Amino acid sequence: MQLFITAAPNEMQQAAAYGRPLAHMAYRIGEDSTRLRQNLLLQPRGGLLGISDRNAPTVKDPVALSQAVLRECGRRSYTGVLLDFESIGRPDLSAFANHLSQALLPSRRTLFVPEAYAGNNRIVLINTAISGGTFIECLREAGARYGGPSQIALDLQRLQMDFTLPSHSGEGRPLSNEDFQSLVKQWSPATFFSQELCAQYFTYSVEDVAHFVLFDNTGSMRQKIRIGTGLGFAAAFFQWPEITDLAPSLFGRA
Repeated sequence: MQLFITAAPNEMQQAAAYGRPLAHMAYRIGEDSTRLRQNLLLQPRGGLLGISDRNAPTVKDPVALSQAVLRECGRRSYTGVLLDFESIGRPDLSAFANHLSQALLPSRRTLFVPEAYAGNNRIVLINTAISGGTFIECLREAGARYGGPSQIALDLQRLQMDFTLPSHSGEGRPLSNEDFQSLVKQWSPATFFSQELCAQYFTYSVEDVAHFVLFDNTGSMRQKIRIGTGLGFAAAFFQWPEITDLAPSLFGRA
């Protein structure tokens, strides 16, 4: 399994020190659908070209935009493209993903996409921050849904979430690093590992209300990688802002 670190331009130098290929999140879709807007503080070579759809205008010419991506891949020696799209159900972005998947084929570059843009000749990102069911069954179901584990990449989102019990909805309150560390300092809890969820957890109570805190650390993330590797998954992605404090133990000190 290939491990990538997704980093913004101002994060690239720090993230690159850990020796993993980067997904360079420096690209936006331009107004005329024929160019990419860049914000490159460094001049990267290798890794992946990462495109965000944040504030993206309508893509009126997906063929032209695909060609612009292909030219930039050649210029920077990128081995593939990551579509970091948050929008769901945009036909213009779906058309762009379809054209881009075909445009990348002759050069054997890989296209990574979120589930909403799954299709032929692309690898689908599956979020690993689950709070119900079992981790391994979630991955197996995704593999069956998208044509096998070689067509799947893991989006290793760092899980930090506080649930009140009983949790009928299965939805918890996301915790920032500061919130999480504050809870640990306040309660000094004993922590445990959930084999089913592949995550650490602890409990505490406030005014007779029980809380269940589910979180990732180096050990749980490494276990997720081991499981994904054993199942034959293609790649995994870490978000640099989420793992800055874990990077030395995950990858070795820079």
